[in-house]
Amino acid sequence: MGDQWTGLLGALAWNRAAPADVLLRLLGHEDEWVRRAVAQRGVLPQEVIEAVLVHPDRRVRIAFAGNGNADPDQRARLLDDPDPALHLTLAQGPTAYRRSVPPLPDRAYERLLDHPKALVRSELVTWGRPPAHVLAGLADHEDPMYRQAACRAWDRLADGTRERLLHDEDPDVRQAAALRVCHEDEERTTWLVGRLGDGWQVGEVLASGRLTRELAERVVAEGERLAAIASNPSLPPDLVARLAVDPDPRVRLQVSARPELSESERAAIDYTVGAEDRLPTLDWVWERREDAAFLRRCARSPHTWLRRSAAVCPGLPADAVERLAQDEDFAVRLLLAEFHPEPPPELLLDLYLNGTHRAVGMLVVRPGFPAAGLAARLGDSPDPSARRLALRDPGLQPELLDRLGRDPQTRADAARDPRLPVARIRELLADPDPEAAEAARAAAGNPALPAEDMRRMLDRAGVPEIQVNDPTIDC
Repeated sequence: MGDQWTGLLGALAWNRAAPADVLLRLLGHEDEWVRRAVAQRGVLPQEVIEAVLVHPDRRVRIAFAGNGNADPDQRARLLDDPDPALHLTLAQGPTAYRRSVPPLPDRAYERLLDHPKALVRSELVTWGRPPAHVLAGLADHEDPMYRQAACRAWDRLADGTRERLLHDEDPDVRQAAALRVCHEDEERTTWLVGRLGDGWQVGEVLASGRLTRELAERVVAEGERLAAIASNPSLPPDLVARLAVDPDPRVRLQVSARPELSESERAAIDYTVGAEDRLPTLDWVWERREDAAFLRRCARSPHTWLRRSAAVCPGLPADAVERLAQDEDFAVRLLLAEFHPEPPPELLLDLYLNGTHRAVGMLVVRPGFPAAGLAARLGDSPDPSARRLALRDPGLQPELLDRLGRDPQTRADAARDPRLPVARIRELLADPDPEAAEAARAAAGNPALPAEDMRRMLDRAGVPEIQVNDPTIDC
């Protein structure tokens, strides 16, 4: 079967209007990518889920095990599968971009924690994301790996349990516990710095752990990890002053963003925030993310790092939102557009049309992205990215939709529009021009495509009407 048919059927597998019988036939397709696409859908009819769970191709079952959009209870049923690769996938958990994935049921975590394969158990507690209450229940486990994992649920542990973990016989457990309290414990901060050596976590400890005078002086004298210790809240004032004039611009920048400094004190430091500098949100700003008066001050700050940090805070008041939407720093405007619950619609549109960062392409799914009136504003724009936005207009006229559907630069986007006439969808699917292949795939995913057309596509592609447990399927 040619690549063109594979692409069309792969797109059909993602069509949200595809009925169960179509999806079942796609599960029997010879191409692995098409089969896995079905298992990776966000919504599946129950009969299709049943077929996926017993599919002879383990890659299909693994794809469903790692599907963060699938029902966790259905995914957990794969623990009854004899293949440990599926159990490992469930233990690792799905990877989701900027969203949380619903956890598996508690009974699934119980089985994974008692799994006969050590790798499955270690992946679950090391890299997986069990709920905090599950982790907290491991605090008295005989296996130190489990007690170490319990420290990730520190806030749920009783005082007595915390104390036992801080004095655990296993040094890795004591380290995990000490990391949770070092911000208020000088002795454990000093112990961690010695134990971690050159490990990646030592920077985190030097940035947030409570410092003794001796440790602070030693780190500053050694001249290493200065950028980490420069932001530590417990760093003595005289050492802060010394680092404020350090030759390293990274160190001076960290000092300039300390919470106790006034704006005039920040301005006296020779620091620079570059337009392309990737800076994390300042912890001390995020901790007050609902404090409107405080966030207003941050939004007015001449320091770009403070304004960037304020831009991501949900409690930013409307007047500060308006101010930051006009900020001279592109990253401030982008962060505001990406993270604020109610970003200004015109900001979203402006960034999408004029921004160069790859993240601007995702702004169309943000709340408040403008839709009404875009056809009149952008339908005749010389910029194809602008013309594509006209398709978001609920008042888009059929004539413009047809024109955009025939424009080589916008036809793929128009082919996805459920308002496109079925006759035009069929034309796009039948277009033999290789340059129209993207639009044909988009048409295959159009939910306005009738189910009978989907079935005819499968017939023409030679996809038989077979059961997915047919032993003749090549897996």
